[in-house]
Amino acid sequence: MRFYKYHGTGNDFVLVDNRAGELRGDEYDYYAGLCHRRFGIGADGVILLNSHAELDFEMDYFNSDGRRSSMCGNGGRCIVKFAERLGLIRERAHFLAIDGPHEAIVGGLGVKLKMGMPQGYRAINATDYWIDTGSPHYVRFLDQVVADLDVFAEGRAIRNQPEYRAAGTNVNFANVRSDQLDVRTYERGVEDETWSCGTGVTAVASVYAQREGIAEAAIGIHTPGGRLKVHVNSGAAPWLEGPAEFVFSGEIKGPNR
Repeated sequence: MRFYKYHGTGNDFVLVDNRAGELRGDEYDYYAGLCHRRFGIGADGVILLNSHAELDFEMDYFNSDGRRSSMCGNGGRCIVKFAERLGLIRERAHFLAIDGPHEAIVGGLGVKLKMGMPQGYRAINATDYWIDTGSPHYVRFLDQVVADLDVFAEGRAIRNQPEYRAAGTNVNFANVRSDQLDVRTYERGVEDETWSCGTGVTAVASVYAQREGIAEAAIGIHTPGGRLKVHVNSGAAPWLEGPAEFVFSGEIKGPNR
């Protein structure tokens, strides 16, 4: 089976052209094996590009535990670049993901992806918030420098609180600088910190705009894997802009059935 490796600010994925339908949605152990960083290719997730009757393609995303998951913003940008490589799109793409249809534009920082409308915003206390940006996200704003935080321990503790344990939640830690937000994320399904999370930075930017009363802005985000930009506009879906880079391609044995 031919695969392609992409990353979006260090959030890396194995992509497969599955328009012939050779891979199924229940290949849990196989997808987990592809993501294994010692025995497989190594990735935060697997993305299948499937055919769609009306749109350019359909995106089917699986976390590194092999399970189908909710929307992935960095993965969404990567599959757009993959579709461009396959000749399915040029400057614009319209595709279906698990949370509904998306639009994307190739250019600028790499790919600009229209996310879904944020849902379920709530303030938990003065520093902590919850919001769904295609995936569920817990957001905590810090006074300390986020680079100094033990994200694995702190994120895992919040993710495993009784109210989140069953369905899971991603956990984001952010601090505000004069010109940007610094963000680190613990991801459910990966069960570790990732170098970047697209729906996570969208969540942080959306919460920040809400609590600061920002109606419209392009908010710069710095993650361990690089820089992103979230375009927020009150009453409209945000756009996530950032790089989506091809790393390498190859062949690997398909699933045993």
